[in-house]
Amino acid sequence: MTIDIRQAIHPEHAATLGTAELRRHFLIEELFLPGEIRLTYSHIDRLVVGGVMPTGAPVTLPAPKAIGQERFLSRREIGICNIGGKGSVTVDGASYTLQARDMLYVGMGADAVSFASEDPGIPAQFYLLSTPAHAAHPAMLVREQDANALELGAPENANCRTLRQYIVPGRVASCQLVMGLTTLKAGSVWNTMPAHVHDRRSEAYLYFGFPADQRVFHLMGEAQETRHLVVAPGQAILSPGWSIHSGCGTTAYSFIWAMGGDNQAFTDMDMIAIGELK
Repeated sequence: MTIDIRQAIHPEHAATLGTAELRRHFLIEELFLPGEIRLTYSHIDRLVVGGVMPTGAPVTLPAPKAIGQERFLSRREIGICNIGGKGSVTVDGASYTLQARDMLYVGMGADAVSFASEDPGIPAQFYLLSTPAHAAHPAMLVREQDANALELGAPENANCRTLRQYIVPGRVASCQLVMGLTTLKAGSVWNTMPAHVHDRRSEAYLYFGFPADQRVFHLMGEAQETRHLVVAPGQAILSPGWSIHSGCGTTAYSFIWAMGGDNQAFTDMDMIAIGELK
């Protein structure tokens, strides 16, 4: 297990950073390595982003020092999405089978959480997003076909996409975690444009589902001080509340979005007109 610690950054500081510095602070480049669990602890709303790719014996979720608790979920909740081969997550003896794009919510208080692949030759790849929690809610598995699906965008804007809400109020009870998955249709490349911010919540994004030789250009920064990060498949972005979060790919792609903060209202966002961006 490895864990990386990321500090919160003021937007005026972020505006001065070069490419390598922006990548070091906001991009998580390696999440899925065979047989390992990799975690990033961010002081942006204390999000924990992680990746697990079991290739042999089951991999158990540890409680590193940064968590400050005997168990990882003593004061946290977690969303788990599989983007690889068929796998399973075992929570205190209860096993949940996850196909690709299924998502599992595990609430505060769970003791032992472990991950396994059904076929090590086609390993599962579990993406993890954890937020602090104040109450216990039951574990719940949401299949891709059972998520709330919204069809968004238009061909003339190259942003036709299906947004699936998995962990949202009315679907899965959680303390603050909200999580879902968006997939662009063939021929579409733009997501979340016009851009918005929501200073009351921070987010993380995992980009995946596109060829290894293609890239997504993730837009970040304040509306009039925009920056970009070039993202490969399987890499994640930390997005503070003051930053826009939009992207354009060299091909269609998918991304998992997850957020935590003051509220769980999906529509709570401050829109920014395209003409205001600089």
